[in-house]
Amino acid sequence: MAKFTSLEICAGAGGQALGLEKAGFEHIALVEIEPLACQTLRNNRPKWNVIEGDLKKFSASPFKGKIDLFAGGVPCPPFSIAGKQLGHLDDRDLFPEALRLIKECNPKAIMLENVRGLLDPKFEDYREEIIAELEFLGYECDWRILNAADYGVSQLRRRAILIALKRKYFKHFKWPNKSSSSPLTIGELLYDEMNSLGWSNVDEWKKKANGIAPTLVGGSKKHGGADLGPTRAKSAWAELGVDGKGLADSPPINGFKTFPKLTLKMTSLVQGFPVNWNFEGKKTPAYRQVGNAFPPPVAKAVGKSIIKALANGEKSNSKKSSLKKITKR
Repeated sequence: MAKFTSLEICAGAGGQALGLEKAGFEHIALVEIEPLACQTLRNNRPKWNVIEGDLKKFSASPFKGKIDLFAGGVPCPPFSIAGKQLGHLDDRDLFPEALRLIKECNPKAIMLENVRGLLDPKFEDYREEIIAELEFLGYECDWRILNAADYGVSQLRRRAILIALKRKYFKHFKWPNKSSSSPLTIGELLYDEMNSLGWSNVDEWKKKANGIAPTLVGGSKKHGGADLGPTRAKSAWAELGVDGKGLADSPPINGFKTFPKLTLKMTSLVQGFPVNWNFEGKKTPAYRQVGNAFPPPVAKAVGKSIIKALANGEKSNSKKSSLKKITKR
């Protein structure tokens, strides 16, 4: 059985792409402007077709008729609560480019991810413009906030997800059910990494780290370093026995007495990446890739729902075609 295909923009370090791959999509191309993120993608998945460059100079026309899903995590600063919330007035807003590319490649389905601030009332007119454009192109749409913790990720991370499918497929789409079990606590999730150098206090730390993480924040090139977020986030990490004021180069060693910092590997586990997914670059730019990623388990859950809708839509169309042939006879 042939896999469903996807074209992804603003691919970053591969969180969404990895989740969609696990859902069953075959990536025809992934577009990303940051060289280090592209290197991360190539090193972890050498067979992926990674296109490094400015999205505004990219054309999706060569992929017309070849793409089942158009996906991406368009930049969040225009809508982020932490930013100025300029929306479409922000020159970093790439929704217009996404719409241009959708027109060019005409996919069966669309999945675009952004910060939850995009669903704030102040952006209602802008959201309606996007939906009106997609409806004109033959899609039906739904926008929803999903929390990564509901899909097995040990983090309170709410993101706005726009789903659009051609009308014959949309009626078969259902948002994924939440996981029936709670995500691992930070202590459970990171125990092996924290214990990897023989830290004698690891069991005591695990007891304190008995909740899930606040939202990881990657920051931008202009703002934010390799720490775990603003003051509120650092306080939440402290409640879990973690020093959120920076990242450690390695796990704690025997004799370490204070709150440990997380390593880059630990933060990637908090985002839902597999332990063998590696990030290119020095600590700060590598952590930016992690903090800005879309958790793979969430992308996988939504991706599976999209595949089910596409498959059921194809079956329904096939049955209708068969009935028409029988009727003509």
